[in-house]
Amino acid sequence: MQIGMIEGATRILGKSQGYAGLPLRDEMTNCSVGGENTPAMITAWLPTPKELEALNAGAAVHVRLIGTGHPPIMVEVGPVPGEH
Repeated sequence: MQIGMIEGATRILGKSQGYAGLPLRDEMTNCSVGGENTPAMITAWLPTPKELEALNAGAAVHVRLIGTGHPPIMVEVGPVPGEH
């Protein structure tokens, strides 16, 4: 997966630590555990043609988190470019 530029990005994480830099958008979401207006960070990822082929063939999306603690996450498909 390649890092995408999320629409409305509010900051970039990790660049000062030597990583490529991850644009994200801070927003509030409604969470069944955290309640209304739970802070969230949204990022965008773009599959390469080879990854897209694998996904279309039934491969799973794997999420790798660096470290030993796993924060709550949500994984979903974003909007089709140009459609809102």
